[in-house]
Amino acid sequence: MSRPARRFRVRLLLTLVVVLALFVAACGSASEQTEDLDAQPALEQPSTDESTNAERSIQADLPTEPLKLGLLLDFTGPLANYGQELLKGFELAIEHINAAGGVWGMPVETAVGDTALDPTIAVDEARRLIDVEHVHGLVGPMSSAMALAVAESVSGPAKIPTISPVGTSSQITLADDDDFLFRVSLADHVEGRYLAGLAEQQGYDNVGLIYRDDAFGQGMATAFEQHWTGTIKAIGVDPRSPSFIAELEQSVEFGPQALVLISFPPERILILREALELGYYDQFVFGAPARAPGVSEAIGPERLAGMRGTYVAPAPSNPSSEAWIRAYLDEHGEPPQLPYVKEAYDATIALALAAEAARSSDGAGIRDQLRSIGAQPGLVVISSPESLSDGLQAARSGQEINYEGAAGIIEWDEHGDSTHGYIGVWEFTADGSITDIEVFEYVAQ
Repeated sequence: MSRPARRFRVRLLLTLVVVLALFVAACGSASEQTEDLDAQPALEQPSTDESTNAERSIQADLPTEPLKLGLLLDFTGPLANYGQELLKGFELAIEHINAAGGVWGMPVETAVGDTALDPTIAVDEARRLIDVEHVHGLVGPMSSAMALAVAESVSGPAKIPTISPVGTSSQITLADDDDFLFRVSLADHVEGRYLAGLAEQQGYDNVGLIYRDDAFGQGMATAFEQHWTGTIKAIGVDPRSPSFIAELEQSVEFGPQALVLISFPPERILILREALELGYYDQFVFGAPARAPGVSEAIGPERLAGMRGTYVAPAPSNPSSEAWIRAYLDEHGEPPQLPYVKEAYDATIALALAAEAARSSDGAGIRDQLRSIGAQPGLVVISSPESLSDGLQAARSGQEINYEGAAGIIEWDEHGDSTHGYIGVWEFTADGSITDIEVFEYVAQ
């Protein structure tokens, strides 16, 4: 081979070596760049990934079984019509909660019990709901006597949070319930004050008072007497009595101008009939349970026209109550026929929000969140599926929420008593209907 040819081959080999070296260097640089990209901090990942991971973390800590709520009301016996009406409020709340995504990401389940206005039956039904149905919370009972029996014998010892939509007796404040009994309605000591004021406004300074001799009647009668400045003869009656003539005779001892009546449907109609037929009274002032159309129908509209009473009233119109009534009308075509339907709704929503905030099915954990879900400040939540969806998600993630109920502000003191509410004055009309006269706002001091 000639010398020029040999030099050409050497140059070619050197060129190939240089090209190969450059190629290897380039590959190494690309590999390093890839490793650098892989080592970038997580904050440069897309925000959707962060949200997904956070949501997965939240879901991983939640119960795997659905929340189950029990409803314990009177579906047979003297208050059966109330039970059927309050059931509608409970069902609407469950419908809204599940439409909002449920609790812990699952639809809420339910179970129903009937107290029949009998403490023994109420206790047995509460045990069934807790021990057999395995509910995590109870809505009810209605009657104060039933609520006390259930809370002190069953739900308190079992550590199951219980919210009565209606129970008003002042005895509930000091119940031996281990702080597991709450109520939406204001206590008797509030309504009793306004009932005494109403009697005075009617121009009376001497009245007879007949009350149902149980936790409800005793509490209301005591509150009335504490705020009454005139003459009074107060008598408790056994609601199972076949006649109340003897009690009526005793009540007129001091020549009263009117009868203040604190009673439930069975005894109330009989007391009114006997009082009117025997001429003992023709003027009456009523406690809350008389605010029902059946009273005027049974006695005669013309005989009760103009007679007034008090009751724990829902809040005046506001965004939450307006949303609720629209939903209720869509469902049933007419407004509730009896009071406390909104309160049953609010009790149900409160348990659901508290369970979501607790992130646990533990009764004590749910109880401990009840006082916070209606407290300011926080995300305002009203009684609509859209707002509840936001509220449930916020509670689940640990944010503060402020549930403004269909019946009013939901806030409880250390005894589980409502600290805010309204007392209404109503009147029987000549056509047998009931009309509301005015509403007073109450805020605990």
